[in-house]
Amino acid sequence: MAQSMNRKGWTVVLAGTGINLALGVLYTWSIFKGAISDSIKQGGPFQWDLASINDPYAVCCLVFAFSMILAGKCQDRIGPRYTAMIGGLLVGAGFLLLSQTTNYWLWVLGFGGLAGMGFGFGYSSATPPALKWFPPAKTGMIAGIVVSGFGLASVYIAPLSMYLLKTVGLQGAMMFFGIAFAIVVGLFSLLLSNPPAGYLFGGAAAKAQAAKNAPAAKVQDFTSSQMLKTGSFYVMWIVYFIGAGAGLMVIGSVAGMAKQSMGELAFLAVVILAVGNAAGRIIAGSLSDRIGRMLTLSLMLGFQAILMFMAIPVIGAEHPSATLLVIIATLIGFNYGANLALFPAITKDFWGLKNFGANYGLLFTAWGVGGFVLGRASEMMKATTGSFTLSFGVAGTLLAVAAVMVMLKDLFRQMVEAGVAKELERRAEEAAQTATLQPALEQVA
Repeated sequence: MAQSMNRKGWTVVLAGTGINLALGVLYTWSIFKGAISDSIKQGGPFQWDLASINDPYAVCCLVFAFSMILAGKCQDRIGPRYTAMIGGLLVGAGFLLLSQTTNYWLWVLGFGGLAGMGFGFGYSSATPPALKWFPPAKTGMIAGIVVSGFGLASVYIAPLSMYLLKTVGLQGAMMFFGIAFAIVVGLFSLLLSNPPAGYLFGGAAAKAQAAKNAPAAKVQDFTSSQMLKTGSFYVMWIVYFIGAGAGLMVIGSVAGMAKQSMGELAFLAVVILAVGNAAGRIIAGSLSDRIGRMLTLSLMLGFQAILMFMAIPVIGAEHPSATLLVIIATLIGFNYGANLALFPAITKDFWGLKNFGANYGLLFTAWGVGGFVLGRASEMMKATTGSFTLSFGVAGTLLAVAAVMVMLKDLFRQMVEAGVAKELERRAEEAAQTATLQPALEQVA
């Protein structure tokens, strides 16, 4: 029975990863943006303002994030299967709309609105059920595996997109992706399920091990309103905003940055960055199970800040090195991916699993706002200065601030925990002394 349940848990993990492998088309936007940019410059059917070329992507990040609130509640109430199906249909509808138009506002609606909402519904239904099948000691690893699919998607979508752009054009590519992703997400959603009532990680032996490894105090299951009253939520929101926004800024523009030195092979930068993105999710998630979420997060943010400053002379060079550009972009993707594994695990650790879908949906709004604000700001700064130098400098500074915030918060948490432990110890000593003196007091009385 335990083996059967374990297999079922891994089936859910693989199904969630498969859904994310389809929905990760979001990270291939820089290739679509390149085709639109070429059309604008050549006087083609896309008659957009170059400064607004990233708007569908930025709006998509924003809608994706805020739809996670509704999708999370949906997942908590009707289950992951139907939530994922809704996501697949919305993504399919959005891409089918893109296949029929070059209008700016309809692209904002199709990619930014419909597809963005579909990403939110599909993404929110993949991780929660997978986490419920496994013990807390594997939270980071399981979250990392499931969300790695989203990061790894560009490995096959980027070259496939280049092939479709050359053979059937941008509109034809959108038609293909719309139909394919609706089918793929729909099929994988049939394999998603929550564990049965009373299930705890595979059986009696696992229960005993879980009890042995459990902390002294069980994590409280916060409702969303209770979570919003905690200071930890707002600190984590700001840190997520910075970490995600900085990474999305690079991911959304990496093909354009690589084009000058790599030409038509610029899509390879997207592919290699995707490998780093996926690896960061798995490695950071697993590492956080060993050394702690907050320490892992602060290390990743600090490393990301260093990389942003290192990137400035590379992208600012007259003839940038393709090798250095790809290495830096891949490492930035690695650190960005770490956020997507760490913050779901942090949500579970801080506020419990019962309302995970809705709670993580609220925290995930930081991802969308960060992608929208820093993505849009990056394009505006590039349009003004002609390069990404200022964007990388601003992002690096923000990341350094975020790393310090995490370290200070972790230090404060440790001080509070030490104080609580000391107070409990004092009360225990008082209780022991009272118990010792009680018989003597009774005799005197």
